Amino acid sequence: MEAKASDRAYVSLREDIVEWRLQPGTVLQEVEQSERLGVSRTPVREALARLTADGLVAAQGGRGLVVTTVSVESVEQLFQLRRALEQEAARAAARNREPAAFLVLRDRFRAAADLLDDGDPSHARYYALVDDLDRAIDEAAANPYLVAALRNLRPHLARLRRVSRDDPARLRAAAQEHLLIVEAIVDGDAELAASATRVHLYRSLQSVLASAERLTSIKETP
Repeated sequence: MEAKASDRAYVSLREDIVEWRLQPGTVLQEVEQSERLGVSRTPVREALARLTADGLVAAQGGRGLVVTTVSVESVEQLFQLRRALEQEAARAAARNREPAAFLVLRDRFRAAADLLDDGDPSHARYYALVDDLDRAIDEAAANPYLVAALRNLRPHLARLRRVSRDDPARLRAAAQEHLLIVEAIVDGDAELAASATRVHLYRSLQSVLASAERLTSIKETP
């Protein structure tokens, strides 16, 4: 029972951090969080330890554990690693050429505009589609070390989605970029899949950096 409570606390806290309900710099006190989540302090302590390992929480002087900040420097570093990992994953997925799942994804991305026009400001259905693409590429890449590295990176990337949610034009462009990646994988064109991924990530990074002033916690490092 305690282990399950720890898992629930971890999932809840991670979602609150990713969705910015817990802002960067927020102090995470065990007593306060245990009361908020309706669990004892032990599972909260275990959840905070896992979030610290994820890099979403860190010790800060005498303040205790706080939600980590997001700086321009950290965004650029995340994307540097993301480029290396996601390009190779797309390349491997195309080389392995098992197109069945990607044929379905191709049709879904061709209809992505409908998902973006559904009136949901969080665009939950669109991001669920993007998550499905990530899972399909992970499976097709068939490299457990590469997949583990990507999964460790994704919670940090998910924190940046809030920027795109406020930019409908960027979301529509991203959907088309994803479609090109999927089509390259379907065609078994490894280099096109990698190139399409590189273009998508370049444009995504530029969008995040251009919108940095909208997130007060993202600021230039000295």
